[in-house]
Amino acid sequence: MATTDQLTDRKTLAPFALDGETVWGFGAVGLTLLVALPVLTIGILALFPTENIWPHLVDTVLPGYVWRTAVLMTGVGLITFIVGTSTAWLVTMYQFPGRKWLQWALLIPLATPTYIIAYTYVDVFEYGGFVQTGLRDLFGWRNARDYWFPEIRSLSGAVFVMAFVLYPYVFLTARASFIKQSVCHLEVSRTLGRTALGTFFSVALPLARPGIVVGVSLAMMECLNDIGAVEFFGVNTLTAGIYSTWLGQGNLGGAAQIACVMLVFVFALIWLERVGRRQQRFHHMSQRERRPSRHKLTGWRAWVSTLGCVCPIIFGFVVPGAVLLDFAVSHFEDAASADYLRHTRNSLLLSFTAAFAAIAIGLFLAYAHRIARSDLVQIAIRFASVGYAVPGAVLGIGILVPLAAFDNALDGMAREIAGISTGLLLTGTIFSIVYAYVVRFLAISYGAIESGLGRVTPNLAAAARTLGRSSSGALREVHLPLIRPALATAGLLVFVDCMKELPATLILRPFNFDTLATHVYTYASLDLLEESALSALTIVVSGLIPVILLNRTLKEPKRKSVRMGQETGTGGIPLPD
Repeated sequence: MATTDQLTDRKTLAPFALDGETVWGFGAVGLTLLVALPVLTIGILALFPTENIWPHLVDTVLPGYVWRTAVLMTGVGLITFIVGTSTAWLVTMYQFPGRKWLQWALLIPLATPTYIIAYTYVDVFEYGGFVQTGLRDLFGWRNARDYWFPEIRSLSGAVFVMAFVLYPYVFLTARASFIKQSVCHLEVSRTLGRTALGTFFSVALPLARPGIVVGVSLAMMECLNDIGAVEFFGVNTLTAGIYSTWLGQGNLGGAAQIACVMLVFVFALIWLERVGRRQQRFHHMSQRERRPSRHKLTGWRAWVSTLGCVCPIIFGFVVPGAVLLDFAVSHFEDAASADYLRHTRNSLLLSFTAAFAAIAIGLFLAYAHRIARSDLVQIAIRFASVGYAVPGAVLGIGILVPLAAFDNALDGMAREIAGISTGLLLTGTIFSIVYAYVVRFLAISYGAIESGLGRVTPNLAAAARTLGRSSSGALREVHLPLIRPALATAGLLVFVDCMKELPATLILRPFNFDTLATHVYTYASLDLLEESALSALTIVVSGLIPVILLNRTLKEPKRKSVRMGQETGTGGIPLPD
C-alpha cells in the first residue's frame, strides 16, 4: 500500500513522467517545429537574401508570374466548380442510364497526375498529333496556314486539361454534402413555389457551399503546386519562376522571395476556405430526418444527364489513358527494362518509407491532440497539418537549405576535431525526399487517424487508465487494435500521393536517382513520352486504389426511385422543362 507522501510525489512528478501528458505535448510541439521548419526557412531566405533581386523581379517577371498563376487558378477553380457540382447533383438526386457506375467513375481522373495528362494531350493535339494530322488528311490541308486550330501549349490549354483532372475534388465534397442534406429543406422550397432549378440555387447549393469551397480550394492548391504540366504547356507561373530563378539564374534568395508570393496564394485559399465555412451551421427542424428520393429521368433528359457525366471522364481519363496504354503496349519491350525496374523500386522505397513515417508521426500527433489539454499543444498540432497546402517546390527549397547548413556545420566540426570530412549526410539523400513527403502529406495521415480515434469512445481509455495502464499502454492495447483500418487508409493515401509527387522530388533527389515521376517528366520534356508511357501508366494504376477507397466512403441510404410526374411525398425534384 502506497503512503500519502508517495502518492503526492507521484502526482508532482506525473507531468514529467515518460508517459505523461507533458511528454506527449512536448513531442507534439517538437514535431510541429520540424514540419514548420521549411516554411520558416523560406521566410528567412526571402527577408535576408545574399543578393536582393526583389526590385528586379517586381519590375520584370513577377507581375507576369502572378497574373498567369491567378488566371490559371481562377479558370481551374471555375471549371471544377461547374463540372464537379453539376455532376454531383445529378448522380445524387436523379436516376438515369449508367448512374450506378458513373457515381464512382467520375472520381477516376483523380488517379492521374496533372503532368501526365498534360503530356498526353499535347501529344494528341499538337501539330504533329493524330488529331491535326487526321484533319489535314481529311480536308486536304497542307500546313497550319490553311486552317485554324487552338494551341494546346497555352494558358487556356493548361486550364482545360488541369480542370478535367482536378474536378473530382469538388465532385467528392459536393456529393458528400448533397447526400447529407435532408428532404425537408427541399420540400419547403417547393411548397413556396420554387422551381427545381430555383430550389437547387436557393437551397441545395447554399447548404453545400462549405463542402464545395473546400473542394475548389483543394483543386486550386493542386493547381498551384504543379510544375510538370505548366512547364510543358509553356505557362510561366510562380512555380516555374522558382525553378527559373534558382536553377537558371543561380539566385536562391530570389527563388525564396517568389516562394513567399506563392505562400500568399496558399494562405489566401486557406482563408477563403475558412470564410466559406464560417457560420455555415444548419439544423434539421423535424424530429425525423429524411433523404430525398432519387428522381427517375426519362427521354432526352436522361440521356443528356448521362452524356454530361460521361464527358468529364472521357476528357480526364479515357483519352489520356488510351494514349498511355497504346504507347505502353507498342513500346513495352523497350520500356520494360532494368531502368524501369530501378525507377519502380526507388518509387516504392520512398513511398513506403514516407508512408510509414507519416503514419507514426500522424498517430503521435492525433493521440497527443486527444489527451493533451494545453492550448499551445492544440494550436501546434493544427499547424502541423498546414504542410499539405505548401507547394512541393517551396518545400524543396525550405528543406534543402537547413539540411545543407546542418551538413556543413557537422563537416566543419569533424574537420576541426578529428581532421576528417563527413561530407553531405542529409543533403541530396533519400532522407531529404522522405522528409519533404512527410511534411507535405502529414495532413492526410493525421486526418485519417484523427477520424479513426474519434470513433473510439474515451471511456475505453479511461477504463484502461484505471486498470493501471499508462498513456502509451492505453494507446498500444486499446486504441491501436481499434484504429487499424484508419492506419491502413492513411498509409495507403500517403503512399499513392508520394508515388505521384514531382516538384519536391526534382529538387531533392540524389544525383542519378530517378523515380517513376521524374523519369516520366524527363522523357516527356524531351518529347519521348512513348518510352516513358509504361512508367506513367504504373503511376496511374497505383492512383486508382484511393479512388476505390473514396467511393466506399460515399454510401447513400437506400431509397426508392420515382418516375417523373409521380407523387412521392418525399420531395422528388424533376429537372426543369
